Amino acid sequence: MTLELGSLVAASVAYLLVLFLVAYAAERGAIPARITQHPLVYALALGVYATSWSYFGSVGYAARHGFRYLGIYLGVTLACLLIPVLWRPLLRLSRELQLTSLADVLAFRYPGQSTGTAVTLFLLAGSLPYLALQVRAVVESARVLSPSASPTLVGLGFCAVLTVFSVLFGARHLTPRERHEGLMLAIAFESAVKLVALVAVGVWAVSNVFGGVDGLLAWVDAHPEAIDALQRPARDASWAPLLVLSCAAAFLTPRSYHVAFTEAPEREGLATATWAFPLLLLVMNLVVPVVLWSGEALGLPWPADFHVLAVPASRGATWLALGAFLGGVSAASAMVIVTTLALAPMCLTHLVLPLGYARGQPHLYGWLLWARRLFIGIIILAGYGFHWLLNIRGTGLVDLGLVSFVAVAQFIPGVLGLLFWKRGTRAGLLTGLAVGASLWLLTLVVPLWASPGVVAWTHRMAALLGFSDSEPWGFATFASLTLNGLAFIGVSLATRQSAEEAEAARACTREEAAPAAGGVVAGSPDEFRRKLAPLLGEEAATAEVDRALNSLSLPQDERRPSELRRLRDGVERNLSGLLGPVLARITVEEALRLEPGARTALAEQLRFVEERLRDARGLQGPVPALEAVRRYLRRILEDLPVGVCAVGPDGEVVIWNATLEQLSGVPVDTVRGHPLDALPAPWGPLLSGFASGVDGDTETRVTVAGVERILRLHRSRLSPAEQGTGSSEGMALLVEDFTARKAVDARMAHQDRLASLGRVAAGVAHEIGNPLTAIASLTQNLKYELEDPAAVQERAGLILQQCRRIDAIVRTLVGFSHEGTVGGQARPFTRVAVAPLLSEAVQLARLARKQHGVSFEHRCPEGLEVQGDAQRLEQVLVNLLTNAMDASPEHGVVELEADIDGSAVRLRVMDRGHGIPTELAQRVFEPFFTTKGPGEGTGLGLALAAGIVREHGGTMQVDKRQGGGTSIVVSLPEPRRMEASVNPEREAPA
Repeated sequence: MTLELGSLVAASVAYLLVLFLVAYAAERGAIPARITQHPLVYALALGVYATSWSYFGSVGYAARHGFRYLGIYLGVTLACLLIPVLWRPLLRLSRELQLTSLADVLAFRYPGQSTGTAVTLFLLAGSLPYLALQVRAVVESARVLSPSASPTLVGLGFCAVLTVFSVLFGARHLTPRERHEGLMLAIAFESAVKLVALVAVGVWAVSNVFGGVDGLLAWVDAHPEAIDALQRPARDASWAPLLVLSCAAAFLTPRSYHVAFTEAPEREGLATATWAFPLLLLVMNLVVPVVLWSGEALGLPWPADFHVLAVPASRGATWLALGAFLGGVSAASAMVIVTTLALAPMCLTHLVLPLGYARGQPHLYGWLLWARRLFIGIIILAGYGFHWLLNIRGTGLVDLGLVSFVAVAQFIPGVLGLLFWKRGTRAGLLTGLAVGASLWLLTLVVPLWASPGVVAWTHRMAALLGFSDSEPWGFATFASLTLNGLAFIGVSLATRQSAEEAEAARACTREEAAPAAGGVVAGSPDEFRRKLAPLLGEEAATAEVDRALNSLSLPQDERRPSELRRLRDGVERNLSGLLGPVLARITVEEALRLEPGARTALAEQLRFVEERLRDARGLQGPVPALEAVRRYLRRILEDLPVGVCAVGPDGEVVIWNATLEQLSGVPVDTVRGHPLDALPAPWGPLLSGFASGVDGDTETRVTVAGVERILRLHRSRLSPAEQGTGSSEGMALLVEDFTARKAVDARMAHQDRLASLGRVAAGVAHEIGNPLTAIASLTQNLKYELEDPAAVQERAGLILQQCRRIDAIVRTLVGFSHEGTVGGQARPFTRVAVAPLLSEAVQLARLARKQHGVSFEHRCPEGLEVQGDAQRLEQVLVNLLTNAMDASPEHGVVELEADIDGSAVRLRVMDRGHGIPTELAQRVFEPFFTTKGPGEGTGLGLALAAGIVREHGGTMQVDKRQGGGTSIVVSLPEPRRMEASVNPEREAPA
């Protein structure tokens, strides 16, 4: 079956017109944004990686190298797995700095025009073989269906048509900073077309060549050599070079980089691409063995590279053959269009503009637009010229594709250094690139035209390193990348890194330096336009300043120094997409220079901190979105339930949030812009004294509107190095109102005491019952002894003794039940004798745990005192003693001793129970933590006790006793040390 060349041309032009209409409709808004901006469109557009080599050449590569053809696509899967590590940082740089190409990114990280020029030239040289491959694929596929077609006519016609459509798709307007949604939708559509065409050929072959799936399986069973031919190369040869090359090509070739980063959607698309892009390639490659076996079963005379066309054509399936041809045209045209649209502005930015352009050009945009169109034509013509030269030698499709892949791989060291190694230098990058490019040229490009002797020499070198003679690209990959990387590292370490390189390295590794001090000499947007006009022309200067103002949501009459700095940065970012990062920086520094003597406003420093927070949380987006994030963060500071006061380097208040305004009663308008010591009392003396003090945290009492409040103050200083200025420090002060919390703590302690009363009640009844029984007996005996005055006196004395005993018990109980405040205020600390404190605590503990039969031993030096609240300290000891009794075995002993340890009084409560596990020792002081069973404790006792001890300036810790048991040590400050002797005292069992 043959087709007329005119039919093929008409079908191809009609198909390209449909593509253009799809793109045009998307740009005009005729296609909803939910479709054009869908993440699946982005994933399909990444399918531009699969060119005519994938479409046609995969079958031929499988015929020669078996299942190793999958290596080209497994490497892409590996690249997708590395999206969080490699792709996201590159996307961040491209968006934030308006870097539209790999040359822009590397020229930013390794500053210098020589970097951009070298990268552009090598990318251009490395892309020519791949462009030639697309032209050859279309020419050869046209000859399969129309043998009489002239290769020269088909090749030139294809290039001419693609030049027109490339201009229509991407060079009708100068929009380097905007996403071409129409182009992306058209490329996604092309990916869908080639996928459907390839799968259709495979399904048709199963049905019409083998008679169905059963027939295919029967043919495979009858031809085991077909399976062996696919498996043997996969077992015998190395996969590593293919994986490395395809992984790099997935995002570093000009076409892939342009789609992945320059045209990336605003909303998240990388997450979808992680699985959708490899899935697309998997489906395309599932049919490759079927098409290969179909050609072998039919005994086709054409090379396996073109079995996709020859299989339906040999059986007279005209429409399927034409559809398969359009699928190949789709794969080739997508690669050529996107590659030229990526390379043309790169050549313009890094090859032409550095040589000089007419300053003050009145129509800069038009001049740049026509220059871009010219480069599109030149690049496509150069691709055809490369195809024509290679056609003389008869080089295959796969060889051309791998030549380009090895070229792109030479950027791996530079990109890894950009992302992960701050020490890399421009000299190191250029040296490594020169070494790698030289080896690439010598081992892969020269043999395309060289004599057989040169080719044999490269094969011998490859054989020495264990590479196959038929795969010189494996040797080229290993040798060029190894020497490239070593040169990059060695020269970088041997050369001094410039300040500009160090600053760029920090930006690329997310360690941005704070904005440098200095204000813009131009004092208004109008002055920006006047100063830029001599360099850009009035039209471009006005347009760029207006674009920056709109993106930053700034007014036309903006005059604030900090906002003018932001405007300057915005203009530089926009010009970076237009002129490249190097020329953009030169232009801005010449026209909008900074005044070294001007001080950087604190607002700019706060904005820098907010941007760092935004980066840490992965929030990305256009400048208006970042402004919304900045306003949101400031709103959080304003609405925090904690008082916030921020002080600038000049000592003036810049933030006084609503909580602090409500707490202090001082309006924000009367505070902002004033120094701390100018604030009304008590806030001025309080905050200025704390800000200049040593302590970073403190607690104090202050009277506000006649009410005493307990405040806790925190301070955080911002050093000059962190601000990027040489001025004095700024700081942030936090003010927390602890008044209500202290009241809650006091109520909780009181509730704990009341709960203890319930436990003491049974013991109280027993203790009071004993003397009451004695009193009753003594009273009854009196009526028989009234005649003996001496006996009456004795009995009366005994009755009074028992009454005093009851009185002591009642007084102890009442004192323990009182809340620790006087008139709503905390009782002042006084000197407290320790010995009586211990005795009363033991008495209360005995009352609370009468049934345990536990005895006490307590030792205390006479005259030992502490400073504090006796009632609250007694509560601590009762809590510790009752816990010790609970932990002790029946008829056990609880020891309580006091001594002096340096300048502190140490109280120790010891039991002989099972002890506390080491991992739980520190948790016992946490609220609601208890080791007791359900219903036996709330877990609040020790937490309250520890809080009381801390309020007394003391500490509490848990120690493990040797031989079993637990020791809890309370250390309290000693008011004075007195001579004392230890008098051990043994208590009867409780």
